[in-house]
Amino acid sequence: MKLAKFHISFIVAIVLLFTITGFSQEIVPGASRYEEYLSLLSKKKVGLVVNHTSMCGDEHLVDVLLSKGVLVKKIFAPEHGFRGESEAGETVGHAVDSKTKLPIVSLYGDRKKPTPSDLAGLDILIFDIQDVGCRFFTYISTMFYVMEACAENNLPLIVLDRPNPNGDYVDGPVLKPEMKSFVGMVPIPVVHGCTLGELALMFNGEGWLSKGKRCRLTIIPVLNYTHSSTYILPVKPSPNLPNHTAVRLYPSLCLFEATTVSVGRGTDFPFQVLGYPDPAFGNFSFVPVSIPGVCKNPIHENKSCYGDDFRTLNQVPRFTLTYFIEYYSRFSNTELFWSDKRWIGLLTGDPNFYHQVTSRMSEVEIRKTWQPDLKTYKDMREKYLLYSDFE
Repeated sequence: MKLAKFHISFIVAIVLLFTITGFSQEIVPGASRYEEYLSLLSKKKVGLVVNHTSMCGDEHLVDVLLSKGVLVKKIFAPEHGFRGESEAGETVGHAVDSKTKLPIVSLYGDRKKPTPSDLAGLDILIFDIQDVGCRFFTYISTMFYVMEACAENNLPLIVLDRPNPNGDYVDGPVLKPEMKSFVGMVPIPVVHGCTLGELALMFNGEGWLSKGKRCRLTIIPVLNYTHSSTYILPVKPSPNLPNHTAVRLYPSLCLFEATTVSVGRGTDFPFQVLGYPDPAFGNFSFVPVSIPGVCKNPIHENKSCYGDDFRTLNQVPRFTLTYFIEYYSRFSNTELFWSDKRWIGLLTGDPNFYHQVTSRMSEVEIRKTWQPDLKTYKDMREKYLLYSDFE
């Protein structure tokens, strides 16, 4: 009896220890769960939609699959290229991978969707890219076009799912149809709260692909992940998102790309600062410069910018308009704030956002206009969740 009580007490103590210390099982991305998908590739000619984030531990997925005898025939690369060395917006050309000698087809530039000739001779495609959970991060759009191409050419697609580092909430305006572009293909909010696997199911299930076609889709889920998980990316997803702070601030600060305010491109801390070349904007200062492979000709290049440094924040806020509205108010001539009024509509997905800001609406007032569409999206999103949701 005493021994039994000891065993029970010991088990309770271990459970409490794990709870107190925040112990959790290791999160395993779909790409590393080989037993779940290698059999689907047997004797198949495989195309891979991958980039520098497509890692299985310390090895790239391409190298892993080749070592396991998979017949990889072609690589498709999104924005920033296969090796992730191209800056945002830079055209990525077709090439041959120097290591594997595999042909690389660029899906960023003039051609964003695989053509029938690109897919000719392939039996199956794999999509494995790390997303950051924001509608305007273009890997989502690449997946959308890949799914359309697969649906149109009757080619099966496997999505190797990865965690969403901003997957613990949903926020922002839902994309309006007239704002559709490569930074917003489907009616989801700025912070969509889904993994790419869940979004792929949504694209199919909501009939958003061209002519309502459905892609022959297989999702390899992440192991031990929930939407409450804190996930720090092991590889920076793009040249200008170097760390977790930048990834978490990205939903809020990316809106400044439509303004004359610098988000720190051309520094070692992009998307972690804000600044404008006027000492009245703040005590913190930085000087943007061109950085090869990261940022070419940044806004306010070689000028001292003054503003705010968010690297010391104890807790990075979720998506907020606070910074945007505050910086707009700092301009005595507000026309100098905007660099591209059309771009702010595409980024937010809301044709009314520019007028809301310029009419001095508060964040609370602006947020109220999002709520009906946001509620509809949240209800719809629940149908496609693969993982336990946040509370």
